[in-house]
Amino acid sequence: LYQGGGHQHIMLGPKLIEAPGECRSNHDVLVGLAQRLGAQHEGFTQTPRQLIDHTLQASGWGTVDELEKVHWIDAQPEFEKAHFLKGFGHPDGKYRFSPDWKSAYFRPEVTNYGDCEAMPKWPTHWDVTENADAEHPFRMATSPARNFLNSSFNETATSIEKEGRPELYVHPDDLAGLGLADGQKVVIGNTRGQVRLHVSAFEGVQRGVVIAESIWPNHAFEDGRGINTLVSADVPAPVGGGTYHDIHVWVRAA
Repeated sequence: LYQGGGHQHIMLGPKLIEAPGECRSNHDVLVGLAQRLGAQHEGFTQTPRQLIDHTLQASGWGTVDELEKVHWIDAQPEFEKAHFLKGFGHPDGKYRFSPDWKSAYFRPEVTNYGDCEAMPKWPTHWDVTENADAEHPFRMATSPARNFLNSSFNETATSIEKEGRPELYVHPDDLAGLGLADGQKVVIGNTRGQVRLHVSAFEGVQRGVVIAESIWPNHAFEDGRGINTLVSADVPAPVGGGTYHDIHVWVRAA
């Protein structure tokens, strides 16, 4: 079941072929994890089609059989509502520049989403990023590698062959300042741990910024510790998200 990006259609993307080899769908993986972890939810006992049908009906969009017949649902609201001519989704119709994040209906109470009270009251920059400091002079991003969109692709032979090995892109001037050479093995770290990999001189990054294209499986690293060793597991305010591009590190010769 797909929701479009840049348009308002709901579409059905049914399975067309059987999964080859040991491949499993995202649903099968989640159900398997739930069974091992003892997680309880109605969705873990349903087939993908049942789950889609339940979701559609619970959302007021009919059944999966009906969606199959019409191919897609145009969920665009009427012009006045879509353009907020009649106000925004609050009883008074006003836009909230200073929302009550703790009371947001989409913010589950069971998860700690950071310190909302510490957020600025009005929209502005909030300096809570993990900035470089004397002990950690570099900021690191774990941007996706071209052939590793996510971990669904990082065990395929062709992707591994094209990517080669885990590497850290560093500006040549920063490498020179550290007394390191292109291709040299290094250790990068912070208070969360340390990771070994090779550096690659690359003028396409800013000085003071390093890029560890990801996400390689842990066993691809010499010590069996992947790049997420260095990434915070905190769930940021106000309603979550990832902190995997908000990391400071030091870089040293291995």
